[in-house]
Amino acid sequence: MIGSSGSGKSTLAQRLATALDAKFVELDALNWQPGWVGLNETDPDALVQRFRQATAGERWVSAGSYTRFAQAAFWPRLHTIVWLDLPASTAVWRMLRRSWRRWRRRECLWGTNVERFWPQLMVWRGEDSLLWWLVVHHARRRRQSLAAMADPRWRHIRFVRLWAAADVEAFAAAVERSPAVGSGR
Repeated sequence: MIGSSGSGKSTLAQRLATALDAKFVELDALNWQPGWVGLNETDPDALVQRFRQATAGERWVSAGSYTRFAQAAFWPRLHTIVWLDLPASTAVWRMLRRSWRRWRRRECLWGTNVERFWPQLMVWRGEDSLLWWLVVHHARRRRQSLAAMADPRWRHIRFVRLWAAADVEAFAAAVERSPAVGSGR
């Protein structure tokens, strides 16, 4: 499951993992260490190893982009990538709503980390703001995903590109009612 922040990757991946009786792998949980320290920056090799270990076996659904690391760890073994390519405005609204909820409830994320809402809005702080990150990188992520779809190294992967919330719901419902669900296919 790939897509921008706020696109619904984790929500859909959990739903599909349940429907497919597969393990759910949240890539953020493998990356983020206490104090919001990311292995993607501090120990990239360890992150790739964590991704490989978490996706060992036949049945799993992952959520998170981390494209460079995921390509090294498990893309050669992938069957399908679901790309949530929702409009930036939808992703921004969802990210703000989700961050507000997490902050208000003091939800613990990925170990000991707690959501910080107000810094997300401080776009003048650049990469420290998730809002800035989402808006600035939305088009870049789209180009990156389109390039991956065209890359011959990944021709064995079926890409499912979903453009709207209604498409996401229809896709999830189709997977849930599929006769192949639970049959090992």
